[in-house]
Amino acid sequence: MRYFSAMIFLSLALATASPAAQAVPRTAFVHLFEWQWDQVAAECENFLGPKGFSAVQVSPPQKSINGSQWWTRYQPVSYSIEGRSGSRQQFADMVSRCNAAGVDIYVDAVINHMAAWDRDFPEVPYGPNDFHTCTDNIDYSSKWSIQNCDLVGLNDLKTESAYVQGKIADYLNDLISLGVAGFRIDAAKHMPAADINAIVQRLNGEPYIYQEVIGAGGEPVQASDYTWVGDVTEFNFTNTLGHYFKLRGPLKEISNIGSWQGWLPTEDAITFVANHDNQRQNTDNTVTHKDGNNANNMAHVFLLGWPYGYPKVMSSYDWSDHDQGPPGSAAGNCDNGWLCEHRNRAIANMVAFRNNTADYFGVTNYWDNGNNQLAWGRGGLGFVVINMEGSDLNRNFQTGMPAGTYCDIIQGDFDYDAGTCSGPTITVDGNGNASFSVYLRNASAIHMGARVGVPCPSCGGNPPGGSGGGSSGGSDPVNVSFSCANGYTYWGQSVYVVGNQDELGNWDPAGARVLDASNYPTWTGTIELPATTDVEWKCLKREENNSGAGIEWQSGSNNTFNTGTSDSSQSAGF
Repeated sequence: MRYFSAMIFLSLALATASPAAQAVPRTAFVHLFEWQWDQVAAECENFLGPKGFSAVQVSPPQKSINGSQWWTRYQPVSYSIEGRSGSRQQFADMVSRCNAAGVDIYVDAVINHMAAWDRDFPEVPYGPNDFHTCTDNIDYSSKWSIQNCDLVGLNDLKTESAYVQGKIADYLNDLISLGVAGFRIDAAKHMPAADINAIVQRLNGEPYIYQEVIGAGGEPVQASDYTWVGDVTEFNFTNTLGHYFKLRGPLKEISNIGSWQGWLPTEDAITFVANHDNQRQNTDNTVTHKDGNNANNMAHVFLLGWPYGYPKVMSSYDWSDHDQGPPGSAAGNCDNGWLCEHRNRAIANMVAFRNNTADYFGVTNYWDNGNNQLAWGRGGLGFVVINMEGSDLNRNFQTGMPAGTYCDIIQGDFDYDAGTCSGPTITVDGNGNASFSVYLRNASAIHMGARVGVPCPSCGGNPPGGSGGGSSGGSDPVNVSFSCANGYTYWGQSVYVVGNQDELGNWDPAGARVLDASNYPTWTGTIELPATTDVEWKCLKREENNSGAGIEWQSGSNNTFNTGTSDSSQSAGF
């Protein structure tokens, strides 16, 4: 099964990437709540793909009751793909276009119930015998009641029935046939895990499964009951962030979040700042765009920077009452009420941070001020500072990162093709120290993929190999002998050549070409490159078994040459 929990951090982002230049993994997804299918498609191509998002959770596509309220989408009347987000053809086109952009589609699957009609749905068809008979209010102290009675009047399907399981599986397999990669199982708590598993076993391929389970203390149904089927929503996380980022307690108290008793293991947890339900139904305790103090952006910085779970970014629209449905205009215009929070720089650029720090899924160099200022590293691959105090933070931190000048991705955008930053930069010295100046209620973040002067096309979101390739004349390839002097290393570290060609890793250390140490400390090797091609390259040290550790770049400008039409040699050093 294609899980995007712990295993995503070791997987490849794009199957089309060349072996010499794999892109960083995609490790965070977004919920584009109530977006139209054509708008989702365009967003995948123009923003989500380039920014490195792994997937989009889309609203339920099945035919539902009429009405303008958002919750009408959660009252299905059949499994036809039609509704206010668009037609079946538009849905299929969206899936195809998003997949081409490297972005998966996760469908919000409403399979626990049908609409609050009588128990007759001829378009499926379902009749009275396909539903449970309990119409009483749910007693949350009774497991039987939770999983057999109608949820707020919605007709509860008999999911233990082979016929019902078959109809649900037919619907999900239809979506899979269109290219859908995964499913959010709505109201999973109200179905036995065994029933969900029986449906999943009928599905074609290995779709990613995550289940909505709102665990509450003392109740007989808990989130941990479902982890054997698939990943599960961790509502403890959203509730905790709501408390602390609304400044009802010092942020330092979340320094070990995710490890507390009763929480899901990181490999099973879907984490989020808010979802479409609690941001409307529990606004006072959930961080949303309505909060002051830049809380929504900062909570998302924490979500994406802290190594716990598979994070989901919430992107919604403004509302003045709980039931309010989406604006009628195009969502991608980000106006007339559409919020597009996922495009906020602090949120969007932290997706690349998470992707580029995935190889070290832990916390190093942790610091707090005893109150509302936090800082932490990710094993030398990145460093984050959050300042939720009412005054600026100016401090020198030990980042654990290699020397270099890095783009502060919270305050500026990094051009991965050019290696340039549109905003402030932060310099790390040879001892790993760096000075940070962070505004009140704001943050700073740096990572190894966003080093000024070091292009890394595969470190952003675009597939590698599409840029920085020079101009090839199409002649037979030539052999280039590389030499890197003064390559003193420690045990487990080697010297590599990295550059702007596929054969040189397209500036990605993971795809760099290792050299031979026979003439240590001078390292040598011969690499076949395209003829008559402009090449930029550098010597690079890194650990052999961890491409993100022990990194040291040759200082100064890139080495440049044209390969010409015959074999040649190139030399540089540390």
